Amino acid sequence: MMKLVPDISLARLKSGLFWRTFLLLGTLTTVSMITWIGMISVIQREPQAQQISAQIISVVTITHAALTHSAPELRRELLFDLVSNEGIRIFSLEEDDRIEPPPDNYLMPEIEAQVKAKLGKDTRFSARVNGVAGFWVSFKIDDDEYWLMLDRERLRGLTGFQWLGWASLVSLLSLLGAAIISSLINLPLSRLTAAARDIAKGKQPAPLPEKGPIEIIEANRSFNQMVDDLKQVESDRAVILAGISHDLRTPLARMQLEVEMANLSDEAREGIQSDIGQMDAIIGQFLDYAKPTETSSFTDVDLSGLLLDMTREAMRLPDVKINASIADGAHAMGNPTDLRRVLNNLIENARRYGKTPGSDVTEIDIACHLRTSHGAKKVIIEVQDHGTGVPAEKIEQLMKPFTRLDTARGQANGAGLGLAIVDRVLLRHGAELQVRNREGGGLAFQISLPAA
Repeated sequence: MMKLVPDISLARLKSGLFWRTFLLLGTLTTVSMITWIGMISVIQREPQAQQISAQIISVVTITHAALTHSAPELRRELLFDLVSNEGIRIFSLEEDDRIEPPPDNYLMPEIEAQVKAKLGKDTRFSARVNGVAGFWVSFKIDDDEYWLMLDRERLRGLTGFQWLGWASLVSLLSLLGAAIISSLINLPLSRLTAAARDIAKGKQPAPLPEKGPIEIIEANRSFNQMVDDLKQVESDRAVILAGISHDLRTPLARMQLEVEMANLSDEAREGIQSDIGQMDAIIGQFLDYAKPTETSSFTDVDLSGLLLDMTREAMRLPDVKINASIADGAHAMGNPTDLRRVLNNLIENARRYGKTPGSDVTEIDIACHLRTSHGAKKVIIEVQDHGTGVPAEKIEQLMKPFTRLDTARGQANGAGLGLAIVDRVLLRHGAELQVRNREGGGLAFQISLPAA
């Protein structure tokens, strides 16, 4: 199966410039963020551990001195002041205390080492004693051991939640910045792509803004100039086509009249008239191929009714048998004349080249139905014959201008533009055309048009 109109798939969308730029900037920002956090952590690790250790040592030392040198009757009041003013609590250390190890983070080993170096190797640490959470440090007064409990909030740097929060915020802002930068980079190219797509569909795009970076200015200016040149070429072509239609067909009409009035045999007259008719048909094909399809002329076309009319016309031909299956309510936006020309060319191509082997009759299957694909309604039109088909390696050549596969499809008269006209018109209508060999013999054409 051959798809002659390219499809914009999800994979193509993901591989677009916006997403590539966004992913590149996002990856670069994320790697930079991780590297920066790692460097800061390494650089601040030792000073932070020293600061926290000094704080713990200072609190324990001051508390120890206060309790040691205070009068026994004043210790109770002193403990109350430590709790109310400093958030420090003192408990007796018992052998049956339930002790949980301190939090496992990158600072704790250094803090323990520095505190033990000042307070003694017997100093113990805990994150929870008898179910009470805090930062617990043991110390001795004479032969008695005590627990000193500090609030965890006073010891900064023991957890990485703040680091995680700031890193998440910075990452979010960086990704937002990457999306904005990607949009700014992609916007001019998106405009250029959309304008080029409009030209391919026969539309006249608005001039692109000639502002921004110098590369964008030059690209847009060149594109605008190209559009103006194409417009002029289109205008010149319209004049040339009008001249060809008049200057060539007028002599043909005179020749036709002179042949009818000349003293010729019936055989000679029929031969000359056939040649003149063939020349006129070839000129018509050239004009149809070169004629532009204006999107401004698009209207709501009843394809179901159009196919029914063309089917009835084809059934009047003695060498054609039509099998039709046409659903009601198939509508599409387009030029009615051009769409009729497309369908007529497909039917005529099947009639000429798709005769059923061993018969002088061409059997043609015509079908029309509606299909929903990815949430969008499509009108599917199929035209199939029961002939010999075309070699698979030559299918791609069918849509090229001046192509006649005589060896595969029989002898033909014409310029070889019928299917090229079909391809050109459908492209301007935003339709898809698939060509394949039919199972059981013959050639099958499938048209997919956006439903109105």
